[in-house]
Amino acid sequence: MSDIELDDLSRKRQQQSDIIAGDKTEDVITSDSDTVLYWAWGAAILFLVTAIPLLLFPRFLLFLVEGSEAEMRTELTPLESFLSLHVGILLVAIAFALILNVPSIPAIQPQQKTPGHPLLGPLSSACAFTAFISYNTRTVGALGLLLSLGTAIISAWGFWVMMFAGTSSISKKTGADKHTSRFLFGSKAAASSQKKQWKKQQAEAKHR
Repeated sequence: MSDIELDDLSRKRQQQSDIIAGDKTEDVITSDSDTVLYWAWGAAILFLVTAIPLLLFPRFLLFLVEGSEAEMRTELTPLESFLSLHVGILLVAIAFALILNVPSIPAIQPQQKTPGHPLLGPLSSACAFTAFISYNTRTVGALGLLLSLGTAIISAWGFWVMMFAGTSSISKKTGADKHTSRFLFGSKAAASSQKKQWKKQQAEAKHR
């Protein structure tokens, strides 16, 4: 077999390994983006469920808040009605903003990061703060516990997405999956192999 044929065979193998590595990188990025999408939909559903009683039947909140029949009220005060209406509108707006701002995945590049969500950090922190305050507010009956439970779930989910569903497993330089290894079998799709190949390409580019 001639040197030209060997060179062609080596190039074909390298191209195949690059394709496999690219497919794995694309799968990881897609999975991380799906996690952000699920969190956004979960948070949006929570806000919509909270906004519906505020907008359509705010007096239902009195049923959750009041502790005894002697204290039962049938009408909201003007201030309570005003706040219910406008807080409900804001919650609906935030819910739609969560869905409309979910980033799409453009063409994958070696140094590309997984698309995040602009509201992920602020909203997760706000939900954690709200959950803490709601849980420790005993004067509103079951309403505080229900709100605390919902916001705690969204907050914990959001922090999990930020810490564990990012691009830490994807090399920022080469785009290789760090979970792969060349140990024993010498995988060319491994992060170490991809890094060596990337350094080689950088060195060749400098000499040109």
